Amino acid sequence: MAITLVVGILGIVATGEPVQAEALTIGAAPSLRSALREIVPMFEKEYDAAVKVVYGPSQTFRRQIEKGAPIDVFLPAAVGEVEKLQKKKLTLNGGPRVYAQTSLVLVMSASSHVLPISFREALPNGAIRMALGDPKTSSLGEITAQALAKVDPAYKSRFKLVHAAHAEDIVDLIHTGKADMGIIYRVDAINNASVRIIDENPAGMHIPVLFGEAVVSTCREASLNVAEEFFDFIMSPRIQKLLVKYGFDHGFDSVSSNG
Repeated sequence: MAITLVVGILGIVATGEPVQAEALTIGAAPSLRSALREIVPMFEKEYDAAVKVVYGPSQTFRRQIEKGAPIDVFLPAAVGEVEKLQKKKLTLNGGPRVYAQTSLVLVMSASSHVLPISFREALPNGAIRMALGDPKTSSLGEITAQALAKVDPAYKSRFKLVHAAHAEDIVDLIHTGKADMGIIYRVDAINNASVRIIDENPAGMHIPVLFGEAVVSTCREASLNVAEEFFDFIMSPRIQKLLVKYGFDHGFDSVSSNG
């Protein structure tokens, strides 16, 4: 996974076209894919800038940035990943700024004829194959593991756990019948017709998941001005409305997590 991401970062995106030296490189969580498909072209047109987006697990991106991977703007699936970089003085704009929010939901296949059940109803059934993010590589996995441990410290023995790198892989496991249900971000469930939400608040886990952004230390000098412009652009009211359109929650306090 790490090797694949490095290759992807160095090659930026396998489009077959030569990469412009001035292109802004964004490392983003897969949860942002749908929204950025609309947001990035708007930014490119208004700022006359070229933007390349590389998608991957947030923890892996953060570790690659720590090793010097050529990323200009970091958009992980949890503000905590940016905070870790800030503690190591690897952010250039004073630390993370929260620009979006979502939550955890329980999902199953949209085509399944099985009667939906809540998370608490599923707990006693040790035969259920539950797909979760891998806490070693995924911010989703780390947040889910922390939440489940609070609900039931023995949750690992309650299901047949299947781990995946990120939400898209979890959805694929459910869609292909390799898992019965899974826990993903609400925004990912809304943007994927392969699954349906069966529990909006699994086991009382109403845990706000804050998405943070930062211009990182690996930002190239030639891209710094454009990176700062994008940093502000995503906080603008019209882009905030677009994020709600793509399933992110609204009404959060969009300020830096460190006050």
